[in-house]
Amino acid sequence: MTELLLTGISQLVTAPGPGPRRGLAMGTVSTLRDAAVGIDAGRIAWLGPRTEWSGQAKETIDLGGCAVVPGLVDPHTHAVWAGDRLADFEARSSGAAYEEILAAGGGIWHTIRQTADKTCEEMAALALPRIVALVQSGATTIEVKSGYGYSPEAELRMLEAISLLARRTQARLVPTLLIHICPGEQSEREEYRDDICRELIPETARRGLAVAVDIFVEHHAWSAEDAAIILACARSHGLNMKLHTEQFQRVGGLELGLKLGALSIDHLEVCSPEQCREVAASSTVAVILPGVSLHLGLPAAPGRALIDAGAAVAVGTDLNPGSSPVFSTALAMALAVRLNGLTPQEALTAATVNAAAALGRPEAGRLEVGLPADLLVLESSDWRDLLYALGKNMVKEVWISGRRQNV
Repeated sequence: MTELLLTGISQLVTAPGPGPRRGLAMGTVSTLRDAAVGIDAGRIAWLGPRTEWSGQAKETIDLGGCAVVPGLVDPHTHAVWAGDRLADFEARSSGAAYEEILAAGGGIWHTIRQTADKTCEEMAALALPRIVALVQSGATTIEVKSGYGYSPEAELRMLEAISLLARRTQARLVPTLLIHICPGEQSEREEYRDDICRELIPETARRGLAVAVDIFVEHHAWSAEDAAIILACARSHGLNMKLHTEQFQRVGGLELGLKLGALSIDHLEVCSPEQCREVAASSTVAVILPGVSLHLGLPAAPGRALIDAGAAVAVGTDLNPGSSPVFSTALAMALAVRLNGLTPQEALTAATVNAAAALGRPEAGRLEVGLPADLLVLESSDWRDLLYALGKNMVKEVWISGRRQNV
């Protein structure tokens, strides 16, 4: 006998099959009307048209004609930080550029100063409401990066805070060690890079504090040459590889990520047509972050061109205090339609099965028999309202492992 049967589902919509979905295939989603879902031990035991259900259930819940989609996957967040970046926000509104603010000691440097001395408990307490907001918006699997520590000891403390945070939420948190910013002087940069490879990455892997290493590759951050050394170290310790790159300039980060077979390359606001084709020819997922374009006024990443070239595209919030204070994964999807040229179907795929692929989490982001029962009950009978509505949360209920969350 099935533990729970959900009925009264106007539309059950999911990307079919394991990801990532590539190119125009991203626009293909499966839609079941008047559907039902059976759940046992936190996993989907049955799904299909309600009229085809012939089993028995201990409990039946009628969802009242609402649409259901998979729990969203946010593949890129910096949810752990202290302080704020309101001074940066005001400076940008007066015409200062992001890179100018960073060069003057603001931006990421300011957040590092505000965060580096915080305890694990303090950082987890600050981050928990942000995770709650993402879950309320529909995210059931969430990547969380370190990156505001700027020393091995402080970065490990951030990763410990993420581990503590994971015990305080039902959402599935995916921890990533972010090698974020670096000293300006070459000798200091090399010394810091050596500390990362000699101490930070080995200790992170030994303690199981992260599943991937990400690195920021730009003129004002790490070079592709430095990144190659750091990512080789990550790979030698069994950690996946990711890159922040092609956000402001093209300095070889994208090509490095593709050469190394990185799980994802993220940002890509200045990705060229030729680079779109290179991404499409690879196994790497392109993660676009439209909140950054909205908040910083940057050109949007060429989501449409990437998909048309045949790439696998995912979308995330890039939740952080400076360049993307976006606390809603559903809003990131909606912005991907408006700013990056995705269709609603492509955006759903980008925020579910493809985002899961960008994290190496193949079980997330789909509604299929045998997979975790992570799903969203929407306020509407039409799933497209999730992306259409702006300023209203269209997520009525969040279910994780077959349990309705109190969010």
